Amino acid sequence: MLNFRKMNILFIGLLALSIGADVMYGIAWYTYLILLLIYSSVLFYGCYYISSNFFIRIICSAETNKKVIAISFDDGPHTLNTPRILKILKDNEVKAAFFVVGSHIAANKPILQQTYDQGHIICNHTFSHDFWFDMFSSKKMLADMQMMDEVTNSTIGKTPVLFRPPYGVTNPNLKRAVIQGGYLPVGWSVRSMDTVIKNEKKLLSKVIGKIKPGAVFLFHDTSRATVAILPVFIEYIKSNGYEIMRLDKMLNLQPYA
Repeated sequence: MLNFRKMNILFIGLLALSIGADVMYGIAWYTYLILLLIYSSVLFYGCYYISSNFFIRIICSAETNKKVIAISFDDGPHTLNTPRILKILKDNEVKAAFFVVGSHIAANKPILQQTYDQGHIICNHTFSHDFWFDMFSSKKMLADMQMMDEVTNSTIGKTPVLFRPPYGVTNPNLKRAVIQGGYLPVGWSVRSMDTVIKNEKKLLSKVIGKIKPGAVFLFHDTSRATVAILPVFIEYIKSNGYEIMRLDKMLNLQPYA
């Protein structure tokens, strides 16, 4: 599998060959531009496709033939939607993973405590979820992630180990921060796009079409459409012989330090 290190070795080799050919025979100037565009395109792919494992290995699904899936929610706690989601999950006896934004905890501590008390796992989704998080230095990234840990620990007495980067963006700085912080990065195999798809029928159709053994579904606490379709989605999953397992159990991971 192509990763950052292998790509750099390959690119340096191609660049050396191009320079050698240029010295000996002369080549068009745009050959270098083409190489740069190819390099940039692969970098973009590696940064923005979390399952590529380009910079760091990220667990995005379970390798299994068993009819099991896991549900995760990002960006909470949300004052209105998270309690509704928790009720739906409780009514259907389903456990999920919540990748929490630390800055949202202060105003929603009882909700976070309720989430934990109901048997769901609390995971790290940074403190700030800053739009420019992927541009931070590794030191600043780690500080942000650890701030989320601190506020979580002060609320539920647990320090998360499972981490999901904002927007699913990865790069060398994030790799260093993850390793230094001792985190286990977790992605998804099914991105619901519920922050974009507001039509409930379209959203439901999209996610049920992606059901397969070992899938990890990504939803958001902030989406009203997700709250609306969640009971139907769970019912559909179960009626098709699937079990909804808690993320850490399906992936065999330790959720807390």
